[in-house]
Amino acid sequence: MTHPIAKLALEDGTVYTGRGFGASGETFGEVVFNTSMTGYQEVLTDPSYKGQIVTMTYPLIGNYGINSEDRESKIPQVEGFLVRECTRIPSNFRSHQSLDSYLAEFRIIGMDGLDTRSLVRRLRVRGAMMGVLSTSELDDAALIKKARSCPSIVGRDLAKGVMPEKAFAWKDGFNSPFITQELHKSKRPHRVVALDFGMKWNILRCLVEIGCEVTVMPGTASAKDILAQEPDGVFISNGPGDPEPLTYAIGNIKQLIGKKPIFGICLGHQLLGLALGAKTFKLKFGHRGANQPVLNQKTGQVEITTQNHGFAVDPSTLPVDVESTHINLNDNTLEGMRHKRFPVFSVQYHPEASAGPHDSTYLFEEFRKLMD
Repeated sequence: MTHPIAKLALEDGTVYTGRGFGASGETFGEVVFNTSMTGYQEVLTDPSYKGQIVTMTYPLIGNYGINSEDRESKIPQVEGFLVRECTRIPSNFRSHQSLDSYLAEFRIIGMDGLDTRSLVRRLRVRGAMMGVLSTSELDDAALIKKARSCPSIVGRDLAKGVMPEKAFAWKDGFNSPFITQELHKSKRPHRVVALDFGMKWNILRCLVEIGCEVTVMPGTASAKDILAQEPDGVFISNGPGDPEPLTYAIGNIKQLIGKKPIFGICLGHQLLGLALGAKTFKLKFGHRGANQPVLNQKTGQVEITTQNHGFAVDPSTLPVDVESTHINLNDNTLEGMRHKRFPVFSVQYHPEASAGPHDSTYLFEEFRKLMD
């Protein structure tokens, strides 16, 4: 079987050539990289990757295929997918589809055969860049021009494109026999409103596992509508892109602080920071992978964490009644914070993992204890 030629052009004028797989056509997005060795299906379906072309640093991707259990949303969310070598013939008893056919089904363009080490090094040195991935336009100059005219991810509200249109109840806990996380249910059920800005499903599963009755509401829901649900706690989810344009969410979160226990993850952490009066900034190339070391400043323990974000809260701008709780050991960026007076806390990383280590699942039980 022959595969079409594909090209990736970056806004700095660099062009990479490889083989196309998945769908044909053209797409654009912010080109980023993920350092996980496994978990590509969870990466593909994580709504936080909306607006991004994702490069996997591990060289062989697709070897265990695609299954129906390891999804974090209904469909793949990435704009494009770049790998060193895509396995066309997967081998796993859980697999029901190849990566190639999966991306083709959902019209996602993939490319392999390129030097992903060179690409990742360029992104680390120069920072994440906008890029165009194409199997239809193969003229370098034309692709570079398109890459330079792509709208930046900064200042765009990408969350509205992946959040649900209306509220719904979520009832599923862990449904795979391969789940090894251990979470403990509370003695009485807690009603939780989960604000969805592009939420991974495993977050909802973890909330159910600690004994929560979960109502998912779109991130545009007003504080009045959230409080009308009479929740015992409010969860603020992950999601894609820049938190600053989400002024509606920041305003609503301000009205919730001090009224209910609040737990935020990733974009939810950034939105909470902005609502508390702190500022956010864009990281040079972001944190994306399942091996990021984080220091718990309270216990002194190091947690290996799953991460996916390109923005961070500036710790120097935290108000006096908010304290840092977790720090990234690679670059000292803020990874967690809590309010000194109100039952409010958040982390920048993903304690629900999926895929990744389970060092930080205790945070869901901390949320449960706040509601207890």
